[in-house]
Amino acid sequence: MKSLIRYFEFVGRSIYCVIAVSLMVISVAMNLLAMWDVWNALHEKVKLAAALLDAIGLIVIAMAVFDVSKFLLEEEVLRDRELASPSEARETLTKFLVIISIAVCLEALVFIFNSAKTDITMLIYPTFLLIAAVLLVIGLGVYQKLSRQVEVTSHNIARARQLDKE
Repeated sequence: MKSLIRYFEFVGRSIYCVIAVSLMVISVAMNLLAMWDVWNALHEKVKLAAALLDAIGLIVIAMAVFDVSKFLLEEEVLRDRELASPSEARETLTKFLVIISIAVCLEALVFIFNSAKTDITMLIYPTFLLIAAVLLVIGLGVYQKLSRQVEVTSHNIARARQLDKE
């Protein structure tokens, strides 16, 4: 039975490793594509500002993809054990949501600048994206506060039980 569990853990970690490495390769490719587009804009004397905004968008997405792949490697491949405590679970989820919220905020800002330069009527969509990012950060803060309160309460209950035994 233990060998079967180890086998499934190995298969799971291998799949996560392949996914993480694939995401890293895609992230690097997106960065190279962004730099290539800027290089072409410089040499072909096309609109450099538009090429730079597009490159920022690609780089921001590439950064988020790379952070997600790094997160997968750290948490699913390299970690030897399950999350041991509620605080570890809270920290892991917080790290992941911070990565996503930063990427969404940066992408919203790029879209806002791009919409402001091209078609001001399209400004509503990136504004909603920015509002969603703000709500994500607020939700993360509420989650942090509530989970911290639960953690402190459970710690106090465990300590009281320990004192009762003594």
